[in-house]
Amino acid sequence: MPPPFTLVRLRESRDAFAHATDIAKASGAGTLTYVGRFDLAEFAVVLEPSEPLHTARRAFYAGMVALTDALRAYAPPNKAIAIDWPDTVRVDGGLVGGGRLGWPPSAKEDKPPRWLVFGAMIRTVAMTDAEAGLYPLATALDQEGFGESGAVQVTESFARHLMRALDGWQTDGFDRIAREFLGRLSREPQVAHAIADNGDLITRRIGSEVTVRQDLRKGLLSPSWLDPNLGGARL
Repeated sequence: MPPPFTLVRLRESRDAFAHATDIAKASGAGTLTYVGRFDLAEFAVVLEPSEPLHTARRAFYAGMVALTDALRAYAPPNKAIAIDWPDTVRVDGGLVGGGRLGWPPSAKEDKPPRWLVFGAMIRTVAMTDAEAGLYPLATALDQEGFGESGAVQVTESFARHLMRALDGWQTDGFDRIAREFLGRLSREPQVAHAIADNGDLITRRIGSEVTVRQDLRKGLLSPSWLDPNLGGARL
């Protein structure tokens, strides 16, 4: 792990996101929990923002930029890696996982939260050879030609790219993160996107003045990519 991070290794049966939220107040910023599974990259990192919660939630976008950059570092040439707003990651159209964000239940929207936790899961190995045929909307890194990029490599790559994303935010402002995130959204013809000051997604069809606003806070309450019964990404 890069120096700013403190790694907490967990057994396969543990939940990296849940554990990070449990220890966030005591452990502090830079704590990175990691579950050692061969089929899944599962990790979570504690952040301590100085902004009020209603704008600090935009850290989720920095996490998603870092997550997709981590995959791009190991992807074959011209492999499409895209985000379905707000939280799902796809490789060549197949769902591999996504990100999520947690904050203290008692946190006030107009005050800085004690902590935020960004967590992610990426399916690295398909559990059966038949998975691609049985579940055409899902995929795994090994099926997409990512070679030896397993959980350790993806986690380490994420940590490096998260440092870069947060540094870019501090240097150039959030607009840089917004541009990078929006450039990775799944393509919709004749549609323009923008991110509001509180992180909401604003969508406008080109040639029209009508906009649609999607609430980031509500979008993060239940990860769209997660299957609780599987304990991992949906199939």
